[in-house]
Amino acid sequence: MSSPSLGTEQVFPQQALLDPVLLRAFVAVADSGSFTRAAAATHLTQSTVSQQVKRLEQQLRCELLSRKGRYAMPTVDGERLLGYARQILALMAEAGMAPEQPPLLRLAVAEDFAGNALMPILMKLRTRYPNVKLEVQSGLSKPLYQAFQEGMVELALIKQRQGEHPAKACWPEALSWLAAANWQAVKAGEPLPLVAFPAGGLYRNEMAQLLDEAGIPWRLVYSSNSLEGVLCAVAAGMGVSLLPSRFIRAGEHKEIASLPRATAMELALHLASSPGAELQYLADEIGAYCARLSTGSSSLSSPSTSA
Repeated sequence: MSSPSLGTEQVFPQQALLDPVLLRAFVAVADSGSFTRAAAATHLTQSTVSQQVKRLEQQLRCELLSRKGRYAMPTVDGERLLGYARQILALMAEAGMAPEQPPLLRLAVAEDFAGNALMPILMKLRTRYPNVKLEVQSGLSKPLYQAFQEGMVELALIKQRQGEHPAKACWPEALSWLAAANWQAVKAGEPLPLVAFPAGGLYRNEMAQLLDEAGIPWRLVYSSNSLEGVLCAVAAGMGVSLLPSRFIRAGEHKEIASLPRATAMELALHLASSPGAELQYLADEIGAYCARLSTGSSSLSSPSTSA
């Protein structure tokens, strides 16, 4: 393999020790012309690849890639480094010393599982697989499932209507109309005040559909992407909301049986095909927790945000 004619000591600082992990990211971008394609080739996220290239540029005190055009192209300094980078990686591979990337697990969860419910499971994973890297995103279930379909995450725990999407495992999620403990029914003819999540939320859509089908007038009085915010607004008497029955807080909420009965939703676990040992372990642990939750032997404490 040919190498640049100029010695490295004449091009880059002598004290710079080239990290093969950073070199691999640089070569991947230079070869593909894209941080997105480089991320797919190295099984990393785009932001991770970008950060690794930036660290290498900071270490060498020069710009290695031009990001001004449509493609990421090596600069003059980048072209000088590219030959050395290929040599280093090739020699390490030949010597059986190719740097191993720690496994990256990308997880999407409905937000009421992103805090206290999930942390013990993630700590068990880290204890069993200390080198694993985790990326967790949370939000409304619809965009989370879309991220799973697009391959942006390998594991997704979401809410869905029964049978809406094939899943690795599903558990029923009973819904109830919640109001403040001292709630008084609205006067005849007045619209029912609703507390809801932002547009696109599964429970918000279900509320509107049930009330419209029953011919019950309603108006939205409070919207929040925080489950805690919704629960507090209901407890304060601002309005009623449709939520999983397990979120009823004794002394703060009561169930309203006179409103249209809602069909149970599903808590669904979606898992990518051919998962590695680390991902399978995480899926099994989350599945075991959800199974306990569905039988009432586990509970969510201090829920933070919406489904």
